[in-house]
Amino acid sequence: MLELGKKGAHGVPKGVVPVLSDGAVVAMLHAAHWREAATAEVGDRRWEFQRQGSRELVGRWAQEPAGSVRLRAHAVSFWKNRWAVELDGVPVDVETGSWWKGTRRYRRGDRLLAESGRIGGWGWRHTLTTDADLPLDHAVFLLWFESVLARRQAAAAAA
Repeated sequence: MLELGKKGAHGVPKGVVPVLSDGAVVAMLHAAHWREAATAEVGDRRWEFQRQGSRELVGRWAQEPAGSVRLRAHAVSFWKNRWAVELDGVPVDVETGSWWKGTRRYRRGDRLLAESGRIGGWGWRHTLTTDADLPLDHAVFLLWFESVLARRQAAAAAA
């Protein structure tokens, strides 16, 4: 299981969110403050995640041209909060796991690739239970995607 840690914890720089697997840092997220964007460090690879237009969240390797897209989450229905995901060109079905808990399941055909969750009390953090074959890069994108959706939901509830 992967989880987003607390900013600046587990030996990462201040303001950086660690991605943990069994308590060990496996990646880091540098989230932008005022927009839906982040830079992720996964091993020796650096990713750029950002919002593209009003209905897409995308990811690309940092050294690729700005228009490149390797990872994509596209809003299918804004009102029903339904999304479609592509991971390196492979379509992934997104289904609601629990409306109450705000969790999602990610499937390729009949195969469950990942399931989101949350841990903690007031300051809950996102988790992702993944299939062994799901690359870590893809899992980190899905965790960022989950955190963006949670921030949107919290902002809508506060309005």
